[in-house]
Amino acid sequence: MSSLIIAAGRQHSVGVRADGTVVAAGAGKSGELRVADWADVVGVAAGNVHSASNTGRSHTVGLHADGSVAATGWNNSGQCDVADWKDVTLVAAGWRRTLGLLGDGTVVAAGRPNEGACRVGHWREIVAVSCGDWHSVGVRADGTVAAAGNNQHGQCEVGTWRGVTAVSAGYLHTVGLTADGRVLATGYLAGGAREIGAWRDVVAVAAGSYHTVGVTAAGAAVAAGDHSRGQCDVAGWRDIVAVAAGSTHTVGLRSDGTAVAAGNNESGQCDVSDWHGLRSPSATMVDG
Repeated sequence: MSSLIIAAGRQHSVGVRADGTVVAAGAGKSGELRVADWADVVGVAAGNVHSASNTGRSHTVGLHADGSVAATGWNNSGQCDVADWKDVTLVAAGWRRTLGLLGDGTVVAAGRPNEGACRVGHWREIVAVSCGDWHSVGVRADGTVAAAGNNQHGQCEVGTWRGVTAVSAGYLHTVGLTADGRVLATGYLAGGAREIGAWRDVVAVAAGSYHTVGVTAAGAAVAAGDHSRGQCDVAGWRDIVAVAAGSTHTVGLRSDGTAVAAGNNESGQCDVSDWHGLRSPSATMVDG
């Protein structure tokens, strides 16, 4: 299972180059941009929180080719305590929380336990995971979905979903990508659920705090939900192979290894135009 090549957090963005190094842009008050010395990285995740009061409080996680994990940034709840993780194939980051998918299909968690979003130790046969602010979601090998954490707005109501290949958790909503290219949504506002329900031939999806972004089989980007900071200005994007949705910004990876971004740029989180040589999502992600 592949991990993420690009990731978007509260006010920062990160990407993995083909040579295993990592690039970052945006706010770094908590050390979330201290990735310059990372090597042999095959996937990244960026902590996100919707609240403006948590500006600069985020973290970044990197997955190494050998299945070990690195983390940097805000660590008040132990979300960066991942140095002893092994055999990890995918990482995800939320508010004060990090998840790791292991090679045997189980999931490990570090960070804030309060909302129950770290109660994933009993999950089995998981092939993909995602973190929202207060909830965690996982896809099972049979296409069903598991969820844990805050369910105040129904963001964990995924028990009836079938044929799901990928999930993404936002602030108070969850989206799932089905094998036939449709997108499912549940939770508060569901990131523009009415529009999302009409999407077809989608091959990748990402949930931000209040918006959702997708990539079509033709390489176009689509977006729905909150557009107050321009985070849904993706209509002209082409040759897109992956997307990441942060609190109020969106990042896209082009097939040529460059990046594009839209939305809130008050901390420079959209300054990705000089990123080059980013890894292909189709590349083998973890050795062995």
